[in-house]
Amino acid sequence: MFLIPLIGVTIGVIVALFLPGEIPIAYKSYTALAILATLDAIFGGMRAQLEGDFIFSKFFISFFANAGMAVALAYFGNVLGIDIYMGAVVAFSIRLFNNLSLIREFVIIKYRWKGSER
Repeated sequence: MFLIPLIGVTIGVIVALFLPGEIPIAYKSYTALAILATLDAIFGGMRAQLEGDFIFSKFFISFFANAGMAVALAYFGNVLGIDIYMGAVVAFSIRLFNNLSLIREFVIIKYRWKGSER
């Protein structure tokens, strides 16, 4: 069921809103990339689940590999004085919207066919 990851994300956001603390401004690019990378993995997992192609180990590796690579890009960009993280932001944003549109199409097609059977 694709609702399980969505419920997990919702619970995580609610818990994060009530936890005290702020992220230092120096880590803003790292945090943004980590969030985009994890959202990309979550939406990719949701899409794979809808397509019947979900493999937990692939999702798990994708989740941490994407976040690690994104943070590494941001770190090396900081060391070099170049905003390399912007390329990762663009790439993850494109993938995120692509996965979201595929999920939307799958749900629309699924419910359109169910509605026409009545």
